[in-house]
Amino acid sequence: MCQADSTQPSADIFWRPGQDVSRVRGTGADIHRPDVYAVVDAAVDKLSDELRELSLNIHGHPEIRYEERHAHDALASFMEKQGWAVKRHHLLETAWEARFTHGASGEGRTVGVNSEMDALPGVGHACGHNLIAVAGVAVACALRSAMEALDVPGTVVLLGTPAEESEYGKVVLLEKGAYKDMDVCLMCHPAPGPPLSASLASSLAITPMAVEYFGHTAHAGLAPWEGHNALDAAVSAYTSVSMLRQQIKPTHRVHGTLKGKDWAANVIPDYAWMKWLMRAPTRREVDVLVPRVRACLEAAANATDTKAKFDFGEAALYELRQNKALSDEFAHIFSSKYGSIDYEYGISGASTDFGNVTYALPSLHPGFAIPTKAGGTNHTPEFTKAAATPEAHQACMNVSKALGALGARVLMDAEFFEKVKRTFEEESRRSGA
Repeated sequence: MCQADSTQPSADIFWRPGQDVSRVRGTGADIHRPDVYAVVDAAVDKLSDELRELSLNIHGHPEIRYEERHAHDALASFMEKQGWAVKRHHLLETAWEARFTHGASGEGRTVGVNSEMDALPGVGHACGHNLIAVAGVAVACALRSAMEALDVPGTVVLLGTPAEESEYGKVVLLEKGAYKDMDVCLMCHPAPGPPLSASLASSLAITPMAVEYFGHTAHAGLAPWEGHNALDAAVSAYTSVSMLRQQIKPTHRVHGTLKGKDWAANVIPDYAWMKWLMRAPTRREVDVLVPRVRACLEAAANATDTKAKFDFGEAALYELRQNKALSDEFAHIFSSKYGSIDYEYGISGASTDFGNVTYALPSLHPGFAIPTKAGGTNHTPEFTKAAATPEAHQACMNVSKALGALGARVLMDAEFFEKVKRTFEEESRRSGA
């Protein structure tokens, strides 16, 4: 989850470690094909202890973007031992694919599942990607069990996706064709939330923008008038954007940082670099926000007689577009078996590269609550600890079972799959995609 926003509700109103949640249960309502759910449930339970060990292994070896070599090898090896066809270093050095087909080649539908792996600098798995990694494995293996037990033709593709926190590995994999064979794609993400709950909130679209300011050095005491101060340009830009924040919508976000090189107090700085992130609930809103921020940065260059060079090289991310047919079925399964569904918490104030996937094919990305201490939202040391707790693992297995049952219906129920496709087409028309 890319740079979680501080507006996430305080964790102390939610599920704390040791809190009694014995009264939090599902509604017990009937779900589609209870026999299928029983197979999925048993398959996840059978692997749960091994998945817990795998999760802690990844948690204990945090690796940042495109350095997920330990996680890559651990997950690929696990799937190989389960008898899957595994492609290591698939399209990217630390990406991988595990594939299983039941029935004749090309028969049936293809369900894709994602496992994230990367950690954050300094705080390790403070976004719980160790849980996302094993959730992907659990969902994929549960689907295989259902296909074999009930003789359902089709294919499951589990994709190990690096660099979600920055550089946006899924966008690169999408461009390289990693998702082209999938009919739907599923994954999940931990976050603070009400006990034993899942969230079907969206996320924020985001556009990164970098700017370099180029000036001219001078002796800061002897002849400052000879200099063109790049640091002043950056400070002016930062101040202007801070003023702009008063005039943007409460749902919009702009945040950035700056750095330089070879700065000294007695030398007018001739170089400064800034990185800005602009977010809003939809891609269209971000597209309106970007030129307003850029105007502030350009004005700073004009005011300081420096030159500004912009870089939009990083991928822009779309908001999560939760497929309604998939989300409604997931909500029914989860609320029947485990607990509540909300449409507010989850990762609603953050951004993810899976948003781009949801614009490319029918997809679902529920959040699931894990217990955290006060102030322990995503991207904090408290969340790192929470992601290794037994309670977090059980929550991860619960949501994996619900996703497994959902994926099984996609494979087995042609009428339901047609509804998923129609919903995706309608959502695409509404969003202009």
